[in-house]
Amino acid sequence: MSTVQFHEMADGHRLAYRFTSGAGPTLVFLPGYMSDMDGGKATALFAEAEAQGRACLLLDYSGCGQSSGDFADGTLSRWREEVLALIAAYTSGPVLLVGSSMGGWLMLLVAEELRESATHPLAGIIGIAPAPDFTTWGFSDEQRAVLSAGQTIYEENPYGPEPTPTHPGFFTDGEESLMLGGPIALDVPVRLLHGREDADVPWEISVALAEALDTDDVQLTLVWDGDHRLSRGNDIALLKRTAASFYES
Repeated sequence: MSTVQFHEMADGHRLAYRFTSGAGPTLVFLPGYMSDMDGGKATALFAEAEAQGRACLLLDYSGCGQSSGDFADGTLSRWREEVLALIAAYTSGPVLLVGSSMGGWLMLLVAEELRESATHPLAGIIGIAPAPDFTTWGFSDEQRAVLSAGQTIYEENPYGPEPTPTHPGFFTDGEESLMLGGPIALDVPVRLLHGREDADVPWEISVALAEALDTDDVQLTLVWDGDHRLSRGNDIALLKRTAASFYES
């Protein structure tokens, strides 16, 4: 796998990324909340791209992984601009966005910016347990009140020893970035993968997203015994097949 490189943003943040050149479209993987480009799905897609001679871009948002910054300052809007900056700096031609969990929400926001792009047209999107609008359905009324009052909440983390924080800046920005309240004008191929046993993002969210998207070319695959992460061998194989379908003539 290629070495980690760094891109300096205008605000001084250094963003960690990996890029391999090759045939397009360039696959751009967007990790989930508090995740990074070293996760199993990201590294599997990158290795597959290298093996098949396809272009691929992995990245860490500011405050995550090997990128500089404080996670408490992270928002969807900030991370969207970082993703767009890396796409503009290191890729050419069509882009295939792949977003996992919160990255599936960010994927939609980035896709909106690329849908009219002449230099980086959108080839399609792949959502893995996408979680758009989770600030509305992912918290209790009490938690939402705490966040609205400008305080951070902490929740039990099923994937690590430290609790998962949600900061008020992220919450406020998320409330201003909602997607499911109306039609989403993205007329591109869409593939959604979701585990039916997902305990973090209900599979019905993918159904709602499929209904909101303004495209006839949308497919939702429910993995009957799949959890939120969809990181088992058969899950990764499904993800690879789904990505590969965008390169078939």
